[in-house]
Amino acid sequence: MIYVVRHGQTDWNKDRKLQGRMGLPLNETGVEQAEVLKDKIRKIKFDLVFSSPQERAVQTAEIITGVRAVVDDRLDVFDLGEADGLPISEVKMVGSLPDTSIYKEIEEPTEFVSRVCDFMKELE
Repeated sequence: MIYVVRHGQTDWNKDRKLQGRMGLPLNETGVEQAEVLKDKIRKIKFDLVFSSPQERAVQTAEIITGVRAVVDDRLDVFDLGEADGLPISEVKMVGSLPDTSIYKEIEEPTEFVSRVCDFMKELE
C-alpha cells in the first residue's frame, strides 16, 4: 500500500504565498496537523517512508510515521522559479502555473511529471 501525504502548514501557506523550493519548515500549526494525522494512522506500520528534500515534507513524514524518511530528489516540489515566495494574489498565472513569460526558471510541467513517474516506476 502506498500513502501520499501533503506536508503540514508553514508560515508561507498561512500568509498565502507561493511555496516551492524556497519554502519554510513547518510552523506550530503544521506540527500539530502532523501530530493529529499521526494519531489517526497510528495502527499502520510503515516499512519505508520517502520524502521530497523539502524540510517541511521530511518533518511531516517523520512525525506521522515515526520512521526516518528516505529523501529522493525526484519527489521535490514543482520548481516555481522566480515566482517562489510571492503573494499568490499578485502572481500572474496561466492556468494553474505562474506565467513563464514573466517569471523565469519555472520547471517544465512535463519534466516534473517525468521525474515523479520515474520514482513511482522504480518503486513498482
